[in-house]
Parts: sequence; structure tokens; C-alpha cells
Amino acid sequence: MLKTRVITALLLVAALALILFAMPPLAAVLTFAAVAALAAWEWGGLMKQDQPARVMYAFVLLLFCWQLTVAAPELVPGLLGLSAAFWILAVPLWFRYKWTLAGNDFFGYLIGALVILPTWAAMVALHAVSTWLMLAVMALVWIADISAYFAGRAFGQHGKHKLAPTISPGKTWEGVAGAVVGVLVYGGMVLAFSPLGEKIPFAWPLLGLLLILLTAVSVMGDLFESLLKRQAGIKDSSGLLPGHGGVLDRIDALTSTLPLAALILYLVRS
Repeated sequence: MLKTRVITALLLVAALALILFAMPPLAAVLTFAAVAALAAWEWGGLMKQDQPARVMYAFVLLLFCWQLTVAAPELVPGLLGLSAAFWILAVPLWFRYKWTLAGNDFFGYLIGALVILPTWAAMVALHAVSTWLMLAVMALVWIADISAYFAGRAFGQHGKHKLAPTISPGKTWEGVAGAVVGVLVYGGMVLAFSPLGEKIPFAWPLLGLLLILLTAVSVMGDLFESLLKRQAGIKDSSGLLPGHGGVLDRIDALTSTLPLAALILYLVRS
């Protein structure tokens, strides 16, 4: 299992590097759209839809991506704002009341679009500014996840401070604290040593607050997909990525973090 996981990860990294650095920008946009379509197909699985409905939903999401690109790019900031409102205001209520996707297909498809479309739009927007900026935001999510894992194992092994025991029993508040520390250290290193640091318009205290906000939202994205999978009675969103589950399993925290980061970028640049 570990060997399969490592091989899949290496292939994904190699493919991503090839697309981002050795191919025209259009290749990246098309790749992001393909990721959105696959995520939409998996979302249909969370809703327990049959294969024709899942494939149709994937095509509909692809159509929305195309329309946003060629016909209505001015709608993207509003879409990112809706995403931020969903994650910051609605998802905490979702956790409290344990809402589900079952029983209302329109609602389920609407929430899926609200999760997946802004993620695609954010990848396109961040990549258009700088490939390295997009990767830096993605790295923030990965560092938060790794830091949370090791902090949770080191300080939360006795399970005294569970984060959301009914959703993801393995996550602890110690892990969240570790994620915050890891991201703050990462942000300081980017500010001090990366060329991106020269382009960051925020003073360190404000940047620190934004990093904490992005970390908190990344945790919510992870928990949200965990809750949906638990409600659907499945372990992984699919088996598309051997050893890693599905596309949604890999981008769960990105679905909440990338749109917020892109929205902040829009606000700063406007």
C-alpha cells in the first residue's frame, strides 16, 4: 500500500511539474477543468447518484468552467466571495446540525458546484498571476496537514482534546495548533527568503492573521469532506488515485483555502 501511494504521488508531482512549467498556460487551465470534472463525478458518488447522473454532472461542471472563462470572467470575484461566505458562515452550521446531501438532489448539486467551481476558478486566477503563487498557497495547505499530523501524534495521542470526534476521531486541537505554528513558520520563510516575499503587500501582523484564517479554513475543508464521506458510508471519494483514494480526497482542504486566497488577491489588486 505504501509503495503504491509513493508511486502515485511521484507520478502526480511529475505530471503537475510538466504541465505547469513545460507546457503552454492553456494546458494548465484544461488540467484544472479536468480536475473539476473528476471531482464533480466523485461528488455525485457522495450523493449516491448512478453513473449516468454522475457523468452528466461532470459535463455540466465542465460547461460552467468554459462559460466562466469565455463568457463571464467578471463573475469570478463574486463566485469566490460566495465560496468564502459558504466556508466561513455556512459550514460551521453544517457541522453543528449535521446537514446531509441526501434527499434533495438540487441542493446537493448546488453545494457541489459551490465547492468545486470556485476551486477551479481560484486555481486559474492564482496561476494566471504566478505559478509559484498558486503552488505557495497549495503548499500552505500541505504544510498545515503535515504539521497537524505530527503535532497530533506528539501531543494529542491521549485523545483529550478531540477536534470533531463524530466527524474525524483522529483529529485533535493539538493538531490544529501544530498546523497554525507550521503555517506561520512557513509564511515567515516565504516572506524572508522567497522572491514571492517581495510581492506580499501585507505587514507581518496582518499576514499572520491571514495565514491563521487560511489554516482554519483548510481544516474545515478537510473535515467537511470527512463528514460527507461518513454520511455516505464510504472511506474514499473514489479509487481514481491508487493509494490516495479520489480527487476530492486530495483536494478537500484546497477547496476551502484556494478560493479564499484568490479572493484576498482580488481585493488587494482591485
